[in-house]
Amino acid sequence: MNRYALWQYLIIAVSLLLGLLYTLPNFYGESPAIQISPIRISTSSDTALLQRVEDTLKQANLEMNGIILEEGSIKVRFADTDLQMKAKDLLESALGNEYIIALNLLPNSPQWLTNLGALPMYLGLDLRGGVHFMLAVDMEGAIEKSLDRYSIDIRSTLREKRISYTGLEKQAKKLVIKFRDVESRSKAEAELKSNFADFALSTEDVENRYHLIAAIKPEVQIRMQDSAVMQNITTLRNRVNELGVAEPIIQKAGADRVIVQLPGVQDTAKAKDILGRTATLEVRMVDDEHDLDAALRGRVPVGTELHQERGGSPILVKKQVLLTGERITDAQPGFDKDNQPAVHINLDNHGSRIFKQLTRENVGRRMAILLIEKNTAEVVTAPVIREEIGGGRVQISGRMTSLEARDVALLLRAGALAAPMDIIEERTVGPSLGADNIARGFNSTLYGFLAVAIFIAVYYTAFGVISAIALGFNLLLLVGLLSLMQATLTLPGMAALALTIGMAIDANVLINERIRDELRAGASPQLAIHAGYERAFGTILDSNITTLIAGIALFAFGSGPVKGFAVVLCLGILTSVFTAVFVSRAMVNFMYGNLRKLDTVPIGVVWIPKHDSSVNGETDLFIENEVTETTISTKPGRSEQIEVSDGKTDIVNQTSALVEDESLAEESSTKAGTVSKSVNKSKSKRKSADTKKNRQQ
Repeated sequence: MNRYALWQYLIIAVSLLLGLLYTLPNFYGESPAIQISPIRISTSSDTALLQRVEDTLKQANLEMNGIILEEGSIKVRFADTDLQMKAKDLLESALGNEYIIALNLLPNSPQWLTNLGALPMYLGLDLRGGVHFMLAVDMEGAIEKSLDRYSIDIRSTLREKRISYTGLEKQAKKLVIKFRDVESRSKAEAELKSNFADFALSTEDVENRYHLIAAIKPEVQIRMQDSAVMQNITTLRNRVNELGVAEPIIQKAGADRVIVQLPGVQDTAKAKDILGRTATLEVRMVDDEHDLDAALRGRVPVGTELHQERGGSPILVKKQVLLTGERITDAQPGFDKDNQPAVHINLDNHGSRIFKQLTRENVGRRMAILLIEKNTAEVVTAPVIREEIGGGRVQISGRMTSLEARDVALLLRAGALAAPMDIIEERTVGPSLGADNIARGFNSTLYGFLAVAIFIAVYYTAFGVISAIALGFNLLLLVGLLSLMQATLTLPGMAALALTIGMAIDANVLINERIRDELRAGASPQLAIHAGYERAFGTILDSNITTLIAGIALFAFGSGPVKGFAVVLCLGILTSVFTAVFVSRAMVNFMYGNLRKLDTVPIGVVWIPKHDSSVNGETDLFIENEVTETTISTKPGRSEQIEVSDGKTDIVNQTSALVEDESLAEESSTKAGTVSKSVNKSKSKRKSADTKKNRQQ
């Protein structure tokens, strides 16, 4: 009855062993480290670089706890953060600008656990420390950039179809294309309708000029805004990866907000600078035809903008964008032929064709390369085109330092932001505060577990001890699952851990109380244990399913800390059902299932209410199912006959109306009436004959 098969014990043992294996790395902690990664794709991290880093640190007498080469980067461990910072400054000066040297934290778990894939849980920003940013996407800027891109495509289309037009301007979220005659406008309208479905086209006549107005449709604007946010998230993730940050959190918050959390980042100023910059590259032509002095006095020609070249000299640049940073496939810092810092850019096939055609048609003219950050354009360089440039290789140089060249290359390589972004919220959590939060969360979980375990052990004695052990296994499996999934543990997650402990004991209470109920009903100990687990399972399942539905709803509709709480809560429900029902029963079966004679169940005091079986003034009746006639004796010397039909006993207590007061008093003093049965033989024979006849039929 109360026995498990061997395979059931093996499944439970393997589950607990795996839970212990994946929980162990969380007890070893983490150590400060430095991660060294190459900037150039052609540069690789090898044993030579490993030896170079090791020799550099040994010469400076900086003691390290280990150095490894994995996944194309070198990681060096240190005992404390002071050594980590000193080593970072030393390696930056020794290795130069060819490598990214980032601060990191590495787990201290043994290598054999790492080889098995057992890694510690990721700690959130509130536990490890780091920096939190909330960035707002400039949706107006996203639409402006889309209009710039569309204007280039429209110009190319009209030029290819040989449709003449006098100008194209951008005005308040729409493009205005000007024509000399109605026929050209009609041809352009038909062509744009077939090739540009995102536009709503309309016509307008102004002073003998025929305008075609192209406005982006409202539903297309919504789609463009969502696309801009997602592209910005991808770009930010690429930039964060360049910083060498482990387990960053980059997610959408609302329609136009993005949350970036960088746990463990200590160089917050650098992270803020990289994330906040919105570097995009644009190639335009320099306007040498108009007077620069007149532009400085405020008379800027139409279709031209006044910018500042690096070094402070003004320059006139045409508004028409010929090439953007979207065509960049790679950007690396380096040096030009004069040994000055520069950025070497590779373009894709389409960008290479555009640049080749641009340089072929404008030999002898100046070309401006603009770097746009936070809606501010700066002319990095404006060289004279000497010859046609093919192959898709472009070099940007001009009054920049090596550090600026590296940052510009990083931004261009990571990809351009689809729309400008502004940091509207910034929070920094120090490592000491994170360690304090970990200690407080751990202590709250520990004290809650001890309080519940002590109470349940005292109240239910041996079965309470089994429930407390099952509760410990529940916590073990939950932490192991979180580590296996590489989930990020935050303060709300630790709150869910403490809540899971309180909720998990409910299932054990239901089982133990059900066993007590069976014992009160007079069941044998073995039967009480079996019935207690079997009948409590349905209630446990129903209550936990309702809580699981609430947890799934929190995960589906919540964000940030709410999602972390929901993940731990849902996993805790699954582990609590498994440990309370199966693990605890396995321990009970192992201890008591093989006992042939079990006199008592060590489950505490079982209270049995007292019931008096004899009541004054009542008559005890002992009745058989096949009775046909019953004689009830209520007083010595008196008897009454009761008729019974269809095999059912219908007792009618007939009381004589002619009973004197003395007889009533005499009958009330009697403890119980004497019941006797008298069976009528003739009726029995008749019934037997009827039964025989029915059987024959």
